[in-house]
Amino acid sequence: MHFALIDTVLERSPERLVAIKQVSLAEEYLQDHFPDFPVLPGVMMLEAMVQAGRELVQPKAPATRLVLGQVRALKYGKFVQPGRAIRIEVTLNKDPGDGTYDCKGEVTLLAQAGQPQPAGETGDATAASGRFTLRPLKTA
Repeated sequence: MHFALIDTVLERSPERLVAIKQVSLAEEYLQDHFPDFPVLPGVMMLEAMVQAGRELVQPKAPATRLVLGQVRALKYGKFVQPGRAIRIEVTLNKDPGDGTYDCKGEVTLLAQAGQPQPAGETGDATAASGRFTLRPLKTA
């Protein structure tokens, strides 16, 4: 099963990509996470950063299937509930030339236009951030 966790790419440069995902209650993984308080699972926020990272480095490795190699300093902040939008920003830190790419990502919960902010929330809030490495898929 494949989940598309990027709806639209807003900005793109050789070292940076910004994308948006609108989280909908129709996302099937929200049915069980959690039934009385549905929120976007943390692993899906990480996957959104990975998908954005693949999109960022794809021009450098068009024929290579890239997978998640390593995750470092991953932190979670705000819950992301259905009906909210997230902004995924990924920057390329290092391209050592060996087929791996070291990236930094951040998932931001966007403020809702025309809606009152939840208690304790001002403007955009970080939902997840961390560093990760993309590497080529190893085949046997």
